[in-house]
Amino acid sequence: MENISKHISYAEATNSATAQRHGISNVPGATELAAMRRVAGIVFEPLRATVGEPVRVSSFYRNPQVNALVGGSATSQHMKGEAMDIERFDKSNYSNAELFWIIRENFLFDQLIWEFGTEEEPDWVHVSLKTSGNRQQVLQAYKQSGVTKYRSFSLLKKIAEKKKK
Repeated sequence: MENISKHISYAEATNSATAQRHGISNVPGATELAAMRRVAGIVFEPLRATVGEPVRVSSFYRNPQVNALVGGSATSQHMKGEAMDIERFDKSNYSNAELFWIIRENFLFDQLIWEFGTEEEPDWVHVSLKTSGNRQQVLQAYKQSGVTKYRSFSLLKKIAEKKKK
C-alpha cells in the first residue's frame, strides 16, 4: 500500500496493537484514506518540516471496533481518518508541549488536545482536521474519578503566559 505522506507509512498509520491482539483488520476505506492524507499534508508534514526531525505517530486510523476496544469516544475523528495522536521521540529536541504549541500557533486544525500528562507536558498530542468547518478548538484531557473529561485551553494558556514573563 502507498504511504499516507512522505513521512507516514500506511503500516504506521493503521497500526494497532489492540487490533492485532483481537485479530481485527484495521483497514481504512477510500474516504478515510483521503482524510488521513489531508491531515498528514496540512498538519503533520509541515510540523515535521518546522521541527526538522521525526515526530512519532502513536495512533491514526481506528475502525469503529478498534476504537471501542481502546475506549475511544463514540464520535472519535480517528474513525474517519481525521485525527492523529503524535508524540516526541525519546531523543527529540522538542517536547510534546512544544509540538502542541507549534501546532496551536501555526496550523489549521479542528481540535488540538493536550492529552493527560501534567500542566507542563502532555503524554501525547491529539490533532484533528475536517474537510471544512474546522473549529480551532483547544482542549486539555484529564481524568476525574476514572472518567476522561475535557476542559478549555484557558488554564494552559495562563501557564504559558506565566512562563513567558
